[in-house]
Amino acid sequence: MYDTSAADPMAEAFEAQRDRLRAVAHRMLGSHADAEDVVQEAWLRLSRQDAATIHNLAGWLTTVVGRISLDVLRSRQARPEASYDDGLSEFVVTLDDGPAPEDDAVLADSVGLALLVVLDSLGPSERLAFVLHDLFAVPFEEIGQILGKSTAAAKMLASRARKKVRAIERPTVAGREQREVVHAFLAAARSGDFEELLRVLDPEVKRTVHTPSGVVVTLGATQVAAGARLSGAAAQGRAVLVNGLPGLIAWREDGTPLSVVAFTVVDGRITDIAVVVDPAKLARMDLPEPAAG
Repeated sequence: MYDTSAADPMAEAFEAQRDRLRAVAHRMLGSHADAEDVVQEAWLRLSRQDAATIHNLAGWLTTVVGRISLDVLRSRQARPEASYDDGLSEFVVTLDDGPAPEDDAVLADSVGLALLVVLDSLGPSERLAFVLHDLFAVPFEEIGQILGKSTAAAKMLASRARKKVRAIERPTVAGREQREVVHAFLAAARSGDFEELLRVLDPEVKRTVHTPSGVVVTLGATQVAAGARLSGAAAQGRAVLVNGLPGLIAWREDGTPLSVVAFTVVDGRITDIAVVVDPAKLARMDLPEPAAG
């Protein structure tokens, strides 16, 4: 880890920025461990920099954290097998018995966690533009410099990301609509209705399956639909909310969890499916108990 304990003005200035930088990196990457690594790298780069050349330390550090985070996101995209274990441990899974009015507050409280799920469905550039501008008020001019794009292009990326994120801004309405889409997907998967699967899947949908041997990623509606065959146990799974978004959990006969599936729905179509079947990862998640009997 980095050491900023010394009585050094630069170290003290960095320490004052550390919590904000960690928050930026976490929103960018969805992983506390990765965020810590990014902040550590930012400190190392700062320690090698001539302080006299930095006129706006907060802006300089934000740019550095943004660029490092962007590299991490692009690396994940290039290597789909990359694991997001830290993010999985943050999944909040609760049984979903329908959108009763008293559930509104629970859904509203889950929006912060649900945002991380939605952010995972964005491309690296979209995610950076949205997170830096909409969540941390970084000017588009600076975002464009980080991305190597024009200010107008940065605005366009943030706008595109914002449309996807808006799906979770009205939890009660979005929850009801999302349930309907997920129910349609599950029915089509059980019956093998390929055309119906294509109707409810976004053309660029991503399915990520966490298995004991690693992470398997499938991209595109045709490929995801072709593999959308539910096992007998999964077909009998129970509806749940995963970070406030619709999902499914299945248990083995001995009561241990078999799988958890989380769906991200944007504009009436499924954009992301996260499936966890790795017993070790399931054991780390706070899961509800199976119904008695």
